[in-house]
Amino acid sequence: MRFLVAVDGSDSSTESLEYAIELASRTGGSLVVAYAVEPRVLVEGGEEAPTNAEVGQRIYTEDIEVAEERGEEVLEDARARAGKADVSVETALLYGDPVDSIADLADSEGVDGIIVGHRGLSDRVEGMVGSVAKGLVGHANVPVTVVK
Repeated sequence: MRFLVAVDGSDSSTESLEYAIELASRTGGSLVVAYAVEPRVLVEGGEEAPTNAEVGQRIYTEDIEVAEERGEEVLEDARARAGKADVSVETALLYGDPVDSIADLADSEGVDGIIVGHRGLSDRVEGMVGSVAKGLVGHANVPVTVVK
């Protein structure tokens, strides 16, 4: 069996990766580990959310190169973890909406299922935009396992 694991560097995605490695190891399967490059929206000047008047001065989006570097680091960690368990792994750096790009990769790679963490790095905005896990459950054409 071949599984697609969506990772973002969060504790939840690391747990889903470990689950996927164990599953692949037990079934003689392999993994495709994907990271969707999505530059973060950051707030300068402290932990408090900016007021409406401060939004333009305190909120910015990180550079795409920084987001790509973070993605490569997360994928390298995934390769190392899978390698220690002697599980075959491929990695993919994706661009665009994580739900769409991960679901599209699952279709093009012909995987048997997707494994994703329950909560990722974007917990703060999850209420506004919905979670990647929830989106994948609704949009993917293969079974989605959400690791909690």
